[in-house]
Amino acid sequence: MTTMNYSLVGDIGGTNARFALVRSGDFAPEAVEVLACSDYDNLDSAIADYLQRSGIGEVQDVCLAVASPVSGTKVRMTNNHWRFDSEEVRRQFGWSAFKVINDFTAMALGVPHVAAEKLIHVCGGPGDAHRPRLVIGPGTGLGVSGLVPLQDGWVPLMTEGGHVDFAPTDDTEMAILRILKARFGRVSVERILCGQGLLNLYQAHAEIQGVAAPLDAPAKITAAALEQSDSLARHTLRHFCEILGRVAGNGVLTLGSTGGVYLCGGILPRFIDFFLESPFQKGFEDKGRMRPLLEATPVYVVTEGYTGLLGAAEALTNPEV
Repeated sequence: MTTMNYSLVGDIGGTNARFALVRSGDFAPEAVEVLACSDYDNLDSAIADYLQRSGIGEVQDVCLAVASPVSGTKVRMTNNHWRFDSEEVRRQFGWSAFKVINDFTAMALGVPHVAAEKLIHVCGGPGDAHRPRLVIGPGTGLGVSGLVPLQDGWVPLMTEGGHVDFAPTDDTEMAILRILKARFGRVSVERILCGQGLLNLYQAHAEIQGVAAPLDAPAKITAAALEQSDSLARHTLRHFCEILGRVAGNGVLTLGSTGGVYLCGGILPRFIDFFLESPFQKGFEDKGRMRPLLEATPVYVVTEGYTGLLGAAEALTNPEV
């Protein structure tokens, strides 16, 4: 490989670090590798190992997406032991530029580069290609971002939309709010719309119905719902999808994102058939006088596993990041 023609991109989470190379002017990741963060004492040793394994000794510039807040040059990963100063790392490797961005900002920037076959249409359409897009995804938390179109690109919005208030719509949800409020104080939508949130919702429904809640992990709830071996799990997962629909619909109204809604993250692709038959669309479109606007807005599930790497590649040359 020719060093001058490649940049390094990465998507660093709490457990794994995904690295790839991209050619100058391109966005397609090459030589993708997933490394366990626990195998390395810090970021620099993981990068050095990746570059050696990829057969390229040096790169000119780098962009990493990290699952942590980004402010200044010092980065403290939220869910692993890595700590680094981006300027110190840049000087150590001799890079001309080193960008560090939030992982969901990268997710949003990656969406326009996702191939059509990696998008599953859920509902709505055709939308307005000249309007903003909403990017939202339940995972470890609830990520929310947006893309505002420019003449020749996109501006990503860095938001904390997953922490807006949970807004009940009926007596059952009022009871869920009371139960979760007793546990957490303030109840954001992230307390429901994430992996741990699915467990919270399951336990709240069990308390309301006065039944046992034997399942103790989100994956177990999802599996039981898909196998139809636990009616409470199935009811909970359907409700999870409906609430996600309402929150996504609220995001469209707030952002004016009739350009489309892109559902990202690792949770939804695990039960896509269930999701497509769930009350998501009902929750998404149930906006009273605004229903026609939601009905015209396309919604997609993004199944591309390397959307964050695509976004990191976009950020290399995006002056708005």
